[in-house]
Amino acid sequence: MTKSKIFLYFCLSFIGGIFLNSIVKISQPALLGFLILGILLISVLWSHKKLVVIGFCLLFLVVGIWRHQTVELEIMNNELRGYNNQEEQITLIGRVIKEPDIRETNTKLTIEAQSLNGIKIKGKVLITTNRYPQYQYGDKLKITGKLLTPQVFEDFNYKDYLAKEGIYSAIYWPEIELIEKESYTGPTWAIYGQILKFKNKLRESIYQNLSSPQSSILGAMILGDKKRMTENLKEKLNIAGVRHITAISGMHITILSIILMQILIGLGLWRNQAFYLTIALLILFIIMVGLPPSAIRAGLMGGLFLMAQKIGRLSSASRTIVMAATGMVAVNPLLLRLDVGFQLSFLAVMGIIYLGPIFRNWLRFIPEGNFINLRSIISMTLSAQIFTLPILVYNFGRISSVAPITNILILPLLYWIMILGFIFALLGILWQGLGWILSWPVWVLLTYLLTVINWFSQPWAAKTFENVHWLWLIISYLILGLITWRLNKSQKLKFLKY
Repeated sequence: MTKSKIFLYFCLSFIGGIFLNSIVKISQPALLGFLILGILLISVLWSHKKLVVIGFCLLFLVVGIWRHQTVELEIMNNELRGYNNQEEQITLIGRVIKEPDIRETNTKLTIEAQSLNGIKIKGKVLITTNRYPQYQYGDKLKITGKLLTPQVFEDFNYKDYLAKEGIYSAIYWPEIELIEKESYTGPTWAIYGQILKFKNKLRESIYQNLSSPQSSILGAMILGDKKRMTENLKEKLNIAGVRHITAISGMHITILSIILMQILIGLGLWRNQAFYLTIALLILFIIMVGLPPSAIRAGLMGGLFLMAQKIGRLSSASRTIVMAATGMVAVNPLLLRLDVGFQLSFLAVMGIIYLGPIFRNWLRFIPEGNFINLRSIISMTLSAQIFTLPILVYNFGRISSVAPITNILILPLLYWIMILGFIFALLGILWQGLGWILSWPVWVLLTYLLTVINWFSQPWAAKTFENVHWLWLIISYLILGLITWRLNKSQKLKFLKY
């Protein structure tokens, strides 16, 4: 048993403790029992190494349970929550700490509270207000309204969705007074504010030079502006199975990073040069879309996957990804159960690691290319979609039967749409006429993409499931894990035979 494998078991035990406490509240006597058993296995049976490892695994399980319980305690002791759902209005002073989420009929502002009714207080509040007047990141505001607990809808737990971001209170349609405009608290936040200003200029360039719905698709791809897409377009993307192209997800970042590597190597760069340039481009891309937690997680997983490829240890990439996931849930344990994006990012990368080589072997008849390696694109698409399919069915109750076809038709163009789109948006800031001319090839590519989506977004293309039980989810991944293990074992035996 190697040290890296033992450390992997410790990571899995820690994650298991967080998951266990998230579904079943572990009592203090039970927690103490796990702790005592682990200590006994380590101290009494020290000569039996496997039992000692089990003992340490129990200790890490206890640490995971304890970490999740501390976060639950922090939620219960949150200062702002004590003012939720009171009859009287409150007066809150705080600062906008995220880029405003501008939607069709309203704007959502994430506020870091500084005082409430004149009393110093800490905590985040989500404000829903009119689109106008517009507020910016860094604005200091005086807000008057009723502090409420976020709602739980029949088909969506909005309360849990906000909880993973540390938001436990909301105010709807309050009175707002601007106290100080773009009041930054330090150089780091000031730099971030300048990046958001640059992003707004790119946004203006895109929407001035491209008509809708092409502009909304491109805005989602390179700026993360998903809210600008109409509900009808979102539904078509879901039915066609290509909604992921407009989300900064693990699959999105991983596919983008590998395509970038292939293109840079095709242009004549050494692998090391291509690796570092790809990492730099990914970092710039994540900063440009506003550094949302989902993009940071996806970028970290994509970067780790590239690192495993670079050092030639793709076989150990899964351990690296598990360790990265451990670090993420250690910082925020609520991600594990409440953040579907985190789950999809992790599963997509694991699918590419374990099923990608198998599909590439099966698709040997597809020729390799210098610029667009269609075999790799298809392999990654299929492997990522297979590994994320059960969790998608469980959470959203629907799958697309045409997704493999639409992804093969669209994904080879994704890189060109994003790069050409960024170039024309950037030049459009400097000279609008040139930006408009350079937007033509992007418009052609996006029109093709929308044509494919319209063709395949018919009612028959989506299969709907109702009331999917969590046992189905567990059984699906057990079966998928067994099949993947057998396929990898068979491929290794064939390799050894030859």
